[in-house]
Amino acid sequence: MNLKEDLKHPVFRQIGRVADGMGREVYVVGGYVRDIFLERPSKDIDFVTVGSGIELAKKVAESFGRPTSLSVYANYGTAQIRHGQLELEFVGARKESYHRESRNPIVEDGTLDDDMQRRDFTINAMAICLNEDRFGEVIDPFGGLADLARKRIVTPCDPDITFSDDPLRMLRAIRFATQLGFQIDPVTFKAICANSRRLEIITRERINDELGKIIRSPKPSIGFRLLDMAGLLEMIMPELVALKGIETKEGKGHKDNFLHTLQVLDNVAEKSDDEWLRWSALLHDIAKPRTKKFEPGIGWTFHNHNFIGEKMIPGLFKRMKMPLNEKMKFVAKMVGLHMRPQSVGEEGVSDSGVRRLLTDAGEDLESLMLLCEADITSKNPAKVRRQLEGFAALRERMANLRDADAYRNWKPPVGGHELMERLGLPQGKRIGEILAAEKEAILSCEVENEHDAAWEYVLSLLTPEERANANI
Repeated sequence: MNLKEDLKHPVFRQIGRVADGMGREVYVVGGYVRDIFLERPSKDIDFVTVGSGIELAKKVAESFGRPTSLSVYANYGTAQIRHGQLELEFVGARKESYHRESRNPIVEDGTLDDDMQRRDFTINAMAICLNEDRFGEVIDPFGGLADLARKRIVTPCDPDITFSDDPLRMLRAIRFATQLGFQIDPVTFKAICANSRRLEIITRERINDELGKIIRSPKPSIGFRLLDMAGLLEMIMPELVALKGIETKEGKGHKDNFLHTLQVLDNVAEKSDDEWLRWSALLHDIAKPRTKKFEPGIGWTFHNHNFIGEKMIPGLFKRMKMPLNEKMKFVAKMVGLHMRPQSVGEEGVSDSGVRRLLTDAGEDLESLMLLCEADITSKNPAKVRRQLEGFAALRERMANLRDADAYRNWKPPVGGHELMERLGLPQGKRIGEILAAEKEAILSCEVENEHDAAWEYVLSLLTPEERANANI
């Protein structure tokens, strides 16, 4: 197979020419090759050469001229070039071996075959030659194309060794399955389960990077289900695992709050790309296990789980080494408020109660309403319809109140103090009449909302006697 037509960008021919001039082999490898077949755009391109990747990168940067940004990472044997919108990373072909206590490999120079063998999955272990005599030739030693066609995630080598050497690959397998809608090969998944405890050597930052990619996926619940099935979720976020299960007492049971949470997460993902609103959905019921109580004659209750959940968020974010900034505060706020719209929307709640919700939600009101609507996961269509109608009515009521409050609080450009001073009128009924008329004329678009136009309108309201006494 040859992909000349897929390598139309001039950068590929340029790099091939530079490599030919150095007597080097050079290949496009990894995710960029995979994404060509998946028809996914990518601006990050990895290149492997048999020899020094840094030397090749320096020669390529020289051939591009200026402006070109070259960054060299000598400790890792890599170099990166920023060329227009592209990020080009160069590395020499290598083979790797590992100590059990670390995911950082012992690296030696190697062949292209060695380099392909060290890659995580067959779909990422493909290369395209850029040398002139073989330009566009696809190298696929482990059947990555067949696995792409079958939508299968499988390791090129023994999965037990692959995951034990670098446990982050377990999260990457689940992330790719989630992002691409692929299935993890059963033998590969069994190896993930067997090596789940190896995740302990991975830093929280790297774990969070993969979790972020999962939660930004079109259907993030896939990833969290797989993390749970593999035994990884308990190590990463045991609070979510604690949501699992149904307990029945005196013939009354509660829903599985883990499955409910994943449905809420997917519901939000269908409506919003906001990563932190998605985190809010994942964590909105995080305190239910702590607050669960059976009350005879009532059933299972989770009183104040929203407020307790809000208090749990900072500690969870700190432990996970997630950002302790406005993003964390937003998630905590959403968790704390997610029950409010339902209670405020009930009959008999005063306007002041609605105004408190508007004030507390502030600029995040729409995000809160999206979360609350996503929280409806009942299998009863009539119940779902009633709840959605209730939220629609609440939205209308909030909009009306905001309009009324804005109307009441809005100040016209010509104020009462100026009227009294310039018209020589005392504070009283007449000043109020003029202000009311000015306000109505502007809000009804009869008069432009600016001082001079409003003043001209005020003058048109005056009686001849008022005009005679005015300082105009």
